[in-house]
Amino acid sequence: MKGQQERFSFRRKSLIAPALLALISLTATGPAHALSALQGMPGSNGQADEQPKDQAPANPGLPLPDPLIGGGSGSETPTALPLNGGKPADAIYDESKLPEPVRHTRQLLVEAAASGDFERLRPLIGQGSGAAEISVGETAGDPINTLKELAGDDEGIEVLSSFLNILATGYVHVDTGTAKEAYVWPYFAARPLNGLTAPEKVELLRIVTAGDYQDMLDFGTYSFFRIGIAPDGKLKFIRSGE
Repeated sequence: MKGQQERFSFRRKSLIAPALLALISLTATGPAHALSALQGMPGSNGQADEQPKDQAPANPGLPLPDPLIGGGSGSETPTALPLNGGKPADAIYDESKLPEPVRHTRQLLVEAAASGDFERLRPLIGQGSGAAEISVGETAGDPINTLKELAGDDEGIEVLSSFLNILATGYVHVDTGTAKEAYVWPYFAARPLNGLTAPEKVELLRIVTAGDYQDMLDFGTYSFFRIGIAPDGKLKFIRSGE
């Protein structure tokens, strides 16, 4: 394969099942949330029901899980991300914090990726001087073909699966107040990878393989797909690599 595919080899067979999990979450009604933002199972107050003294106590089942990276819907991670010359940026999971145009474009991207039809990305990418930047290594002229050629399958489903998982993670708001201002998925694009917590590594490995992760550690930064949307809702870029 060419370009970025040669760097990371796209060993993604193990990520197909997680992509299906992300699909269920992302196509539901209302804002989509990352796996890391899910709460514990509802319907339990953490107290055992009273049992008659002459009966054995009911099986309490498994304990409820703790909230993961995002601490639940509507919260942010507490860790500041070094970005923009040392200025902090937070990894955010609350989709309601997005401007409406950004939230709308993200949802269109989710629907396009979930459909398996690459052509649904074309109107979002645009054309001419106003087109989104597609920077993913060697280009094939047509942006759709450029993205499809990175996949290990002829239809490009592998790449769409990656987009779906990426859009399920937390995001960062970068370059506020400048012409480069954007909302960027995943937040790993602005995170030193050598300081990730175990839950954050789980979230990252839903996007890349363990081998890719090691390559990125050696390289010094996250270098897989990043998707940026401008505050006005325009798809700003899809990047991969350095």
